Amino acid sequence: MKRPIFFPALVVLFLAVSCKNRTTPASGSTPAAIAVKTEEVKPKPINAEVAVSGNIEGYTTVNLGFMVAGKINYELAREGENISKGQLIASLEPTNYAIAKELADVQLGSTTDEFNRLKILHAGKSLSEADFSKISFSLQQARLQQQLQQKNLSDTRLYSPISGVLLKKQAEEGEIVSVGMPLFVVSDIRKVKVQAYVPEAELHEVKLGQMANVYVAALGKTFAGKVTEVGSAADATSRAFGIKIEVENPGLLIRPGMIADARIAGSNKKQAILLPAECIQQDMANQSYVFVVDRAQNKAFKRRVSLGSMFENRIEIVSGLIGTETIVINGQKKLSDGSLISIN
Repeated sequence: MKRPIFFPALVVLFLAVSCKNRTTPASGSTPAAIAVKTEEVKPKPINAEVAVSGNIEGYTTVNLGFMVAGKINYELAREGENISKGQLIASLEPTNYAIAKELADVQLGSTTDEFNRLKILHAGKSLSEADFSKISFSLQQARLQQQLQQKNLSDTRLYSPISGVLLKKQAEEGEIVSVGMPLFVVSDIRKVKVQAYVPEAELHEVKLGQMANVYVAALGKTFAGKVTEVGSAADATSRAFGIKIEVENPGLLIRPGMIADARIAGSNKKQAILLPAECIQQDMANQSYVFVVDRAQNKAFKRRVSLGSMFENRIEIVSGLIGTETIVINGQKKLSDGSLISIN
């Protein structure tokens, strides 16, 4: 009589228990919900705003050069110096022009004496009208020649026509310069202008006298400005219209050549979605995104968005949201796409 064999039955029982243990989730393995704060997205009416970027230039800028040629024998020491109206900026060696002036003086004196002598003869009918006219023209020519040489001598000294700052000097002492060569740039920067361009689609929002906030990144400051010029013709290449924004420059901190970002408040209103700046994040591709709440699943999902203008501490969302979503505004740093959340 054979004994019953229990080994196969034990093996089957062991495998069944093992499989059951592997397929049953361990207690407490469900991911914990991440606590967040949210905000309902609601479009709000805002004033339309035109944002432009441009270069800063002086309120009045002049390029200076000599009206005569010669060798520079004096000039201001360095760029950046403040200059007063009428201040001497540079001068040329005047010897040749001084000699020419003296020769003109001698010629005028000689011609004047000749004229006075012949005038007496003409009065006594001893000189013909033709000869007297000839000496009269000679005297006039001598006077004009003297005036010309006097002007040439004066033009060896170059004075600033405005008060401002010496931005550039393009010649050194001892250098020989020609007539009209631009050598010095002086700019009045007590006020400055932002030269910018507005797309034709937004030109109707810009009017003379409108106020603008002008941010100068180099200084980290925002200044109040006013639109003083609006171009009447578009640039042939960009199809944009030039505008100028006038800005007061206290302390002469703003300098020509700096870059400025200006925001001009328009007169029309529009509906816009505005979100707190801190809830907007950037991915590895520099794409902006926010986390949108799915209340049915209690989860948050990434949503890419396009950004517009800044309004105080909120950023306009141009695309990506329709205005009925719930957005995570706090706790988003801990989230990934599809994270389970709990709303505080």
